[in-house]
Amino acid sequence: MAVSLPHAGAHVPLAVETRGRVVESVHYGAVAVVDRQGNIVYRAGDPDLLTFTRSALKPLQALPFVIAGGLERFGFSGPQTALLCASHSGEPRHVAAVADMLAKSGSSADELQCGTHAPGFYEARGEIPPPPPYSPLAHNCSGKHAGMLAYCVLCGAPKATYLALDHPLQIAIRRAVAEFTQVPEAELVAAVDGCSAPNYAVPLSALARAYARLATADRDTAYGDAPRRLADWITKIGAEGVQAIGVRSHGLGIAIKVADGQKRGLYPAIVAVLDALGLLDAEGREALAALGRRTVRNYRGLVTGEVESTVVLDKPAHPSPTSESAFSA
Repeated sequence: MAVSLPHAGAHVPLAVETRGRVVESVHYGAVAVVDRQGNIVYRAGDPDLLTFTRSALKPLQALPFVIAGGLERFGFSGPQTALLCASHSGEPRHVAAVADMLAKSGSSADELQCGTHAPGFYEARGEIPPPPPYSPLAHNCSGKHAGMLAYCVLCGAPKATYLALDHPLQIAIRRAVAEFTQVPEAELVAAVDGCSAPNYAVPLSALARAYARLATADRDTAYGDAPRRLADWITKIGAEGVQAIGVRSHGLGIAIKVADGQKRGLYPAIVAVLDALGLLDAEGREALAALGRRTVRNYRGLVTGEVESTVVLDKPAHPSPTSESAFSA
């Protein structure tokens, strides 16, 4: 099947991996920094690069449930509200919280259609997971899916087809995606996510705009206080090198896409962008130092090089009023 590749210049170097003093690998990508109105404040590469949102879509997928009163109806706790938007690591506390979410809506793990995989906490600890089978409760998207099933119970919609594009829940989600990204529903590019839920590709700047609006939303929006109730968890990674961040204090949204999909290049780029925008103080820089400049070691533990950011944020030709100089990191 023929594919259409991004145009030249869509991707620029975001991070490099060195071996000794030589650059061995380069991670390319793009960055969009926008204000609430969608004006591109700073950019690297093509800020309108068509990008699948992947798990960065989760806060928008949770909006229909929250605005319908689902949190109150089923008594979801703060941590359970976070799980609606989270990609959890399948720790016992996560599994127990999702199981309780399902129980509160009269649903069961057998109704989850997210599939299964090894709990992520094994990889995070550098451990080998036990052999399958694995519970769908340990799937990193099970909290989102538990919320989707709860929406069906709340609104009297069928649970068996909750992932179908024409299901009332997915129609409501599509409406929320269009509202917050300001991409018309007819222009949303749909595909199937890793957890089998519908997912959408939008311009990178539109994803950033959605997060700017989520972070700064108030009760004047059509979604009432639902965005505000989710805004405490308003930074989200997505598969294949996607990160979206809403900055309430500055009214900004940030979206980053690493072209090769590797977290190795994503983490330094995230830290560099935050620092370049003046969003990190000394304490923040120290806390994120290990992610912003990562030491590379071989199998004997010997240091062989580093992964560091090469992000340069430029102003567009007609930016909104901001600082006059380009940022570099």
